[in-house]
Amino acid sequence: MPPAVAFDYLADPVHRPDWQSSLARVEDVDGEPRVGQTWVDVTKPGLRPAMETTELDRPRRWTETGTWHGISATLTLVFTESATGCDVEPTMVLRGRGALAPVARVLGLAAPYAVRSDLRHAASMLSP
Repeated sequence: MPPAVAFDYLADPVHRPDWQSSLARVEDVDGEPRVGQTWVDVTKPGLRPAMETTELDRPRRWTETGTWHGISATLTLVFTESATGCDVEPTMVLRGRGALAPVARVLGLAAPYAVRSDLRHAASMLSP
């Protein structure tokens, strides 16, 4: 699939529960994908981080930041054309304040594996 197809699907929070394993649903999606777009992720454990698109350079790069009770997570996806259509390279950074700093560090070790698994699932959904 071309990078633009993958980008449009992955950058739209409405599609997130279809491919992101930790999500039950999204709520309060503020319009179309753009810098400044906000929404709330409702995770299967019941956490509700406030999300915002902070970078959108279609079809090359997209970044979101989520915050929840002193923990912030930033996910950047970089899209490149490849011989098979498109590669998506994720970068995830988690930060915690105060007593939550060690929690964020531990989550930061596991997060890249979860993100890559979710992206493989999304690719399988978009593949013919």
